Amino acid sequence: MSVVILLKQHIGSTCKAVVEKGEEVKRGQLIGKPVGLGANIHASVSGKITEVTDSFIKISESGEQTTDYIKIKKSDNKLAMIEEAGIVGAGGAGFPTHVKLNIDLTGGCVIANAVECEPVLAHNIELIEKSPELVIKGLKYIKEITNADHCYIAIKTKYKKAVKELKKALYLENDIKLKILPDMYPAGDERVIVREILGIELEPGQLPSAAKAVIQNVETLKNIVRAIEERKPVITKDFTVAGRVKNAKTGQVFLDVPIGEPVSKYIDLCGGYLEPHGEIVLGGPFTGRPGNEDSVVNKTTGGILVAMPFPEEKRKIGLLACECGGQEARLREIATQMGAEIVAVDRCKRMVEVNGRYRCDKPGVCPGQAEKVLKLKNKGMQVLLTGTCGD
Repeated sequence: MSVVILLKQHIGSTCKAVVEKGEEVKRGQLIGKPVGLGANIHASVSGKITEVTDSFIKISESGEQTTDYIKIKKSDNKLAMIEEAGIVGAGGAGFPTHVKLNIDLTGGCVIANAVECEPVLAHNIELIEKSPELVIKGLKYIKEITNADHCYIAIKTKYKKAVKELKKALYLENDIKLKILPDMYPAGDERVIVREILGIELEPGQLPSAAKAVIQNVETLKNIVRAIEERKPVITKDFTVAGRVKNAKTGQVFLDVPIGEPVSKYIDLCGGYLEPHGEIVLGGPFTGRPGNEDSVVNKTTGGILVAMPFPEEKRKIGLLACECGGQEARLREIATQMGAEIVAVDRCKRMVEVNGRYRCDKPGVCPGQAEKVLKLKNKGMQVLLTGTCGD
């Protein structure tokens, strides 16, 4: 079997390969280095390099794989170890963690994002239920790195077992507060978390650092602990498979999957497709992007969802886009697959333009859209395709 390891698995520039075709590599070996903003890339398996391009490295596995790996360099500088390990935001954004944590938060706070924002996805919660201590350790490390004064863990009310496990693990931890957030989407949005925990309303485009806060996904915290304590680079990923698959319609979690493996392998492990089926979505139902069987697991893969086939639509369609859900480009893709004629496009009432991008001015506080729908109808719309997350 072969793995295909992408050289861009993060926000920033594409990494440059530091290995050549024909070279033998070991699991955990550095194979790609960033040029500018980015994060190191490591081999997720031991084997032979069979292809090197500007965008990926292909490794053919050799022999039986083990859990051994090439360890990153030991250092007294924890931030340097995080950089060496190639850690990025595992929740989907993929921002290099060593850059995000290079901040002085004296008087501020660090927050563990345990919200598992998107519907269907369940791998973050399973991690918490099985290993809450990793979240706590990771939070303590980033508090130390940033000089923060306060620690919080944010989680939704509905995750009762995970809340119970966290409360048990936090019994003797007086410096970490568990904050229960409402069961709404997008509760895991960083601006929502800051608003709910700190009572600060960030402007569209503002980062949590404006409120003297840093927020890290729980899987990112796990990777931080492994880098510091086990000198382990990021070579595996957690994700959820769900949708039109035979044995995982409501979701099956996979933890510590080698990066670079094809998503088709995990659809097959769930019994294969449940017919009829439509496209493969990588990510969550609201903000995922279309993929295919040749797509591979990377550092930000959160979901492998198999959709229903899109129905054929003969009526004239209007699009209503939203930052928290399907944006215009995605809605156009779906409408095209439905064979529909697009006659009008508009955006949620809360969308405002910030630096050339449309952002929600108050995520999670959704307005009624009657005015927008009537406007679309007046332009000839007969049926609405919307990406808004609420009404």
